[in-house]
Amino acid sequence: MKNSEQLYKALSERILILDGAMGTMLQRYKFEEEDYRGERFKDWEHPVKGNNDLLSLTQPQAIEEVHKKYLEAGADIIETNTFSGTTIAMADYHMEDLVYELNYESAKIARKVCDEFTVQNPDKPRFVAGSIGPTNRTASLSPDVNDPGYRAITFEELRIAYKQQCEALLDGGSDILLVETIFDTLNAKAALFAIDEIQDERGMKIPIMVSGTITDASGRTLSGQTAEAFLISVSHLNLLSVGFNCALGANQLTPYLETLAHNSEFYVSAYPNAGLPNAFGKYDETPEDMASQIKEYTEKGLINIIGGCCGTTPEHIKAIADLAAQYSPRKLKKFV
Repeated sequence: MKNSEQLYKALSERILILDGAMGTMLQRYKFEEEDYRGERFKDWEHPVKGNNDLLSLTQPQAIEEVHKKYLEAGADIIETNTFSGTTIAMADYHMEDLVYELNYESAKIARKVCDEFTVQNPDKPRFVAGSIGPTNRTASLSPDVNDPGYRAITFEELRIAYKQQCEALLDGGSDILLVETIFDTLNAKAALFAIDEIQDERGMKIPIMVSGTITDASGRTLSGQTAEAFLISVSHLNLLSVGFNCALGANQLTPYLETLAHNSEFYVSAYPNAGLPNAFGKYDETPEDMASQIKEYTEKGLINIIGGCCGTTPEHIKAIADLAAQYSPRKLKKFV
């Protein structure tokens, strides 16, 4: 991939900044049902409000604006607006047939904005990460408390869905594929299997970021893995990075990042929430608070890529970027 060399060079020189939350920013637009529909989907038979991925088609200027704000704040890597861009997740809106277009157009928007910023400052190249969310189904757990052996999805169904999404993200111009917010590693393995197939078929090496999510104070993913077990179970591929995002604030994430940093030969990423949600589901942590907590990561040399998840804004990313610029990236370990 044409930008891979620049990406690895940048990672060897400094801590790279990932963007913040797309959903948090889109809430500011206060889009209603008709805004989500736009002209093209005004007669769609089903409600579509809340389908943020659809906004890449109906409100592309808003998606572009959000990307620009994060790049202006100092982001090196921006994520495509495709967190729910699989046929599995789009089934909620009866929009499975739009999946290729949604991912392709989302990647094109991000690519265009990144290229504009790179031209302005060639010494700071910007990269597009194709965002691949976990879907709303899990391959490891039963959704039916009365039938623990039941599964709502199979590995093969996940593989097919992820492959379609990944191909569109690459065709649209993504530099990286980011398998993120992993609560079930079996789902992630299906995505990684699909990406590996694409690498073989296209004869290319794709930089792959993998980011799990620790869901509670026990330090495990939803499907029960510790940080170390999670790392082991995704390390069969030659990844760009492994890390954690979402669910926890920066403080709570530290011990799990230490596990990754001390045991992984890949780069390490982190993009925590802006603290834990309050009683109203809002995130109260200020940019300054969040940066002061992330300082522990940088002082301990735990990270190579840092950004923000739920509740974070361009102001958070700027504070994090200003902090990270003062520190060296984590040195890669080599295990015999």
